[in-house]
Amino acid sequence: MSPDSRWIAYASDESGKYEIYVQSFPDLGIAQKTTVSTGGGSQPRWSKDGRELFYLRSDGMLMAVAVRTQPAFEPGAVTPLFKTALSTNMNAYRMDYVPAADGRRFLMKAPIEGTTPPSITVVLNWTALLKK
Repeated sequence: MSPDSRWIAYASDESGKYEIYVQSFPDLGIAQKTTVSTGGGSQPRWSKDGRELFYLRSDGMLMAVAVRTQPAFEPGAVTPLFKTALSTNMNAYRMDYVPAADGRRFLMKAPIEGTTPPSITVVLNWTALLKK
């Protein structure tokens, strides 16, 4: 949702690959959607002031789009910001980053290099162990 709650940005693979779309809200059924991404995209996030929309391109590049939301939605130029270490698996439901309030910094999930994830032990037939 945009900060003014008038627009919703979402990822959809209806074109055959994930792209970023924006539609007015709550008039989703009658409103025309606008394609914002070029070359694929997922994980759209609004800036706090609603003047930018960020998304992750399929190659891991974080993109920014300047937008106008008054009186109608109008996307501006798409600008690559920087290459991320985030998963390039396009998925509409992931949330791997969030922009800071200033729109110039980002909090991201990132693997810690040189560490091994903790192991998990699965015990099968554990009820049989209770009888001993």
